Formats: sequence, C-alpha cells, structure tokens
Amino acid sequence: MTDLINANLVDLDVPGDDRDEVTRALGTRLAEAGRVTDVDGFLADLRQREEQMPTGIEGGIGIPHARSEHVTKPTLAFGRSHPGVDFGAPDGPARLIFLIAAPASGGEDHMSILAALARRLVHQDFRDRLLAAADANEVVELVHKEVLGQ
Repeated sequence: MTDLINANLVDLDVPGDDRDEVTRALGTRLAEAGRVTDVDGFLADLRQREEQMPTGIEGGIGIPHARSEHVTKPTLAFGRSHPGVDFGAPDGPARLIFLIAAPASGGEDHMSILAALARRLVHQDFRDRLLAAADANEVVELVHKEVLGQ
C-alpha cells in the first residue's frame, strides 16, 4: 500500500465550497494519476454512497469513499479546505477531506483504509499536523507513518 497516496493526490487548498466541487477536484487528481478511468462515473458512485449516509465525522473531517468499477487501484486523495465543506458532520464543516477510492472488487482494501484512517483521525495531534502541513510531501509522510505504519 506504499503507493496508496502520493504528492500528486494532495491539494492543500482544494477549490470549491460544497462537497460536489471538492470531490470533483480530488476525483480529477485521481484520473490524472491514472487511478480513475472515468471521473463522472466515479463521482456518480461516490454520490450514491453519500446518499446512504453522510461521510463527515467530528473534528472537521470528511471521508467520502466509494468502491467503483472506474477505480484501477486503491487510492487515497487528500484535500484541505480553509473555509470548510459540509459533509454532514454534527459539529460543522470539514477542513480535512480524505477521498478513498477502491476498485469495485476491493471491499477489504476500502474498509481497511477507512478503519486505519479513522483510528488516527480521532487524535487532535494528527489533525493539527495535517492542518499545519507546509507541503504535499509532508501530508504523504504523515499518512504513511501514522495511518499505514510505514
């Protein structure tokens, strides 16, 4: 899973002020990296998943995620939003957005990434370091160390 996230999949000032704009910006990064074959198809799968239950969690975090036939390999993209974006969390908008994309057949990968990420995001220290990260490489290093244990 060392190639789960890289600097090209990180946007420290993700454009947009709603979840559709933000997920499109991150989904486009996935397509540019060859991780998604059809952005619109992937985003449709993502919206379908969001309709089942919001993916915002306390602490200013959004974790939109979906399995999709348009995903070539398990991938994690990260966006930081200064104004925040509503992902349905009870405590307000998300400033830290993690987009998890998994192939349609990748249920275990999808859930293990989500679980590992959720375990780390409960720690304020980790969230603070993501908010303060100076560049994309710093985010990638944090995720590799703290989430993936690498």
